[in-house]
Amino acid sequence: MSLPTLLSQHIVRRPQRIALLGHIAEQGSITRAAKSAGLSYKAAWDAIDELNNLAQKPLVERSVGGKGGGGARLTAEGERVLRLYQRLQVLQAEVLGSDEAASDFNLLGRLMLRTSARNQLHGQVIAIEQHGRNDLIHLQLAGGLTLAAQITHDSTQRLELEIGVEVVALIKAGWLELLALDKPATPGHNCMSGTVDAILDAEDGPSEVRIALPNGQVLCALAQPAVLKALDAAAGRMLQVQCAPSNVLLGTPV
Repeated sequence: MSLPTLLSQHIVRRPQRIALLGHIAEQGSITRAAKSAGLSYKAAWDAIDELNNLAQKPLVERSVGGKGGGGARLTAEGERVLRLYQRLQVLQAEVLGSDEAASDFNLLGRLMLRTSARNQLHGQVIAIEQHGRNDLIHLQLAGGLTLAAQITHDSTQRLELEIGVEVVALIKAGWLELLALDKPATPGHNCMSGTVDAILDAEDGPSEVRIALPNGQVLCALAQPAVLKALDAAAGRMLQVQCAPSNVLLGTPV
């Protein structure tokens, strides 16, 4: 799945998220950009994480903290994508010149993939291992990181997966487990180290913990207060995050 394909899907489904790039360029602050884009502060964080993960190269650089909620600026890649979005807006206005065309465009948007998974990572298939009825799909992520997904052999065939195919890996936040750096990972699990980017406490239930990986992508995990206390989790602290390959879902363009 190419970057233009991914971004065009986001323009159809969630134009506010792409437009957020323009607001960040103008405001230099996540809080002010979110307000200008008509998004909540949390939704703006989610949008930035998703865009950065899907684009492989980060589109937005952030500095956490401060009274204004932290600063933010577009990277060179983010500026390029923003220019692309602005050009596509002009083309979209030309294409949607009638009510019927606009209706058809909205239909396409509804037919495109929506998912409840908080973590969406772009990767490329580098190996496929057969284990009976299941296959272990090895993915290369940005920055040399790898991820394994366990799916049925039927799913491998249905998705037409082979070496070199680009996919989106989906992982629900609740399927990720946080570990201290010195704790061994569960054998056979995916495990990556990263820095706590932010902890968003909930009034009740688990907190959202954003882990910034070395490649610039961000994972969102859920953790109970007792777990965070035991890990002494705080912004800037290094932790591990793990998940079973069977909890990694794969998607490809139709």
